[in-house]
Amino acid sequence: MLLVEGHESLSQVAGEAALDVRACVVRVRRGDEAAARDLLAHLHPLVLKLVRAHLPRRTSEEDMVQAVFVKIFTRLGQYAGAVPLEHWVSRIAINTCIHQISKERVRPEIRYADLSDEEEQVVQALAGSAEELAPSHSVASHELVTKLLETLSPADRLVITMMHLEGHSVEEVRQRTGWNKSVIKVRAFRARRKLRKHLEHLLSCPVDKS
Repeated sequence: MLLVEGHESLSQVAGEAALDVRACVVRVRRGDEAAARDLLAHLHPLVLKLVRAHLPRRTSEEDMVQAVFVKIFTRLGQYAGAVPLEHWVSRIAINTCIHQISKERVRPEIRYADLSDEEEQVVQALAGSAEELAPSHSVASHELVTKLLETLSPADRLVITMMHLEGHSVEEVRQRTGWNKSVIKVRAFRARRKLRKHLEHLLSCPVDKS
């Protein structure tokens, strides 16, 4: 099994010439090590991007990328070519991240006492005004959103992140995850409802923490 090393050299190799992906996959299945290196170089930017977007908190980026490529090469014989290889790889990468996140315990709720002073100010601002938050609250707002997302299941968190933070369409989420469109829509609806309930709970808390 090839190890994922030398990120800069991988990019250089990938940029030297366009890769015939289908032919390369056939060669890899026949045990061609050179073809395996070419395929790894071709897929590495995509896998790295997906891992960085969905990286579990307690797993290193390098370890997660390695785990994804182990699964890709182990399962390459199962790739039937019905979808582009990049879509098939995206599903493996995302599902590997989800599985790892599931192994890490997710906090069931977010408490007012858990908020930083800056995040507390964001909640107070949301409670007291319908206007947009001041620019000084932007970083704290992002941190608060991150904490709220941590209250969701890995799959719900993925849908919200892809659709509402990264701007992907339902079809793009389907291509990357392999989930049915109806499932994606229902999951997104339920996840938004859960987030709204958590935020409403925070907004209803007393302003002063004891």
